[in-house]
Amino acid sequence: MAESAASGYFSDWLVNIDLGRAFAVIAPRAAIGATLPLPGPSRGTMSSDETPNVPTSRSSREVVRDKAQKVHAQQSRARIMRRIIIGAIAVVAVGAIGTAVTLAVSAQISKPQLAPSGMDHDGILVSDISATAVSEDVPAAPSPEGSDAGEATTPAPQPTTSSSVDIHVYVDYLSPDAGEFERANARQLVNWITEGAATVTYHPVALLTASSNGTKYSLRAAGAAACVATHSPAQFYAFNHDLLDDQPDVNTDGYSDADLADIAVAVGSDEIKTVRSCIEDQDYVTWAKEATSRALEGPLVGSDDLVLTSAPMIVVNGEAYVGALDDPVEFSQFVLTVSNDASQAAATPTPTPEATPEPTPTATP
Repeated sequence: MAESAASGYFSDWLVNIDLGRAFAVIAPRAAIGATLPLPGPSRGTMSSDETPNVPTSRSSREVVRDKAQKVHAQQSRARIMRRIIIGAIAVVAVGAIGTAVTLAVSAQISKPQLAPSGMDHDGILVSDISATAVSEDVPAAPSPEGSDAGEATTPAPQPTTSSSVDIHVYVDYLSPDAGEFERANARQLVNWITEGAATVTYHPVALLTASSNGTKYSLRAAGAAACVATHSPAQFYAFNHDLLDDQPDVNTDGYSDADLADIAVAVGSDEIKTVRSCIEDQDYVTWAKEATSRALEGPLVGSDDLVLTSAPMIVVNGEAYVGALDDPVEFSQFVLTVSNDASQAAATPTPTPEATPEPTPTATP
């Protein structure tokens, strides 16, 4: 009995000792744990009261959603900025186009279509031949020569002064044929003008505008001729002759406006600044275009049904010359024939019908 009580007493005492030791060990550890992080769970194990470092699936979706919203917001801002920039560019472009159109219209309104003065049916009547009009290398009209039989050959016919001949020459300053005609016939044309045997009118036209690499030389040269005819008429024939005598080749750029102005100055134009400004500003280019259209529609001066078909086109008293352009004798013969026909028509009086007397009735007795 006494042993049982003693055994129970010692058992309780040992338990108390063990609990005290355990508490002595656990208490310091608990104190340390309050200031230092406890070691995490071993790999593969995790206590139920600890929060994982890896986000859960719900938090992952929220993160992805937030990122998507941010990207969408950035894209929306980029689209808005892009639209604003495009809109601004469009506004600037429309404004620039509108300004250009306004300036063009204003220029047309402020600068009326100019027409050269002193024109005769879109032609320049040559009445004054300056000393420099015909260069020395232009061949003169043929003179009569003796034959082997001692008889004189038929001289180059000359129009008589009894009836003046009206000659109209339609020229494109880029046309090789126009240059050929001028070089062959310049001398006799000048002689006829100075002697009063013929009136010669040059009509600048532009049929080869598309044959100068886009520079529209034919049109510009015709306009330049009109400038000289308007502001320095005494030098027109010299300018006209130089352009035809020394032509640029077809399908080349031709002379520039500055070159044309220099040629006008070289032949002795009076109003140098005015002529240069007129040529370089292309004052009469529009007129030249319209004059060409009128010639193409016809009828040409002095004719009933002739229209411009080529350049050069020479019309004498309303009749078109179709002979050789480089043969002054043939052309002179044509002019003489036309002149004689005109003289005969003028000399022959037109018969007028005489009034037939009406019978007077006799009185019946």
